[in-house]
Amino acid sequence: MAKKTKKGRITIDRELCKGCHLCIDVCPTHRIEVDESLNKKGYFPARFKENLSEGEKGCTGCSQCATVCPEVAIEVYRAQ
Repeated sequence: MAKKTKKGRITIDRELCKGCHLCIDVCPTHRIEVDESLNKKGYFPARFKENLSEGEKGCTGCSQCATVCPEVAIEVYRAQ
């Protein structure tokens, strides 16, 4: 069985996020989802899925989500 590795992670500023969900569409490993609670502006922001389930791939640190975010609400961190 292959070991699950995470090459990166992201943080999403839920108060900057306006819920366009473009980041969800571009994530190649499907690590971003819609948060179930509203932010202060009344949007359902995106959130990063931290925990991996069996068979899921972790964040690769590709930065596609941050590149497409019109609000600059996403920061990408890559493993060293």
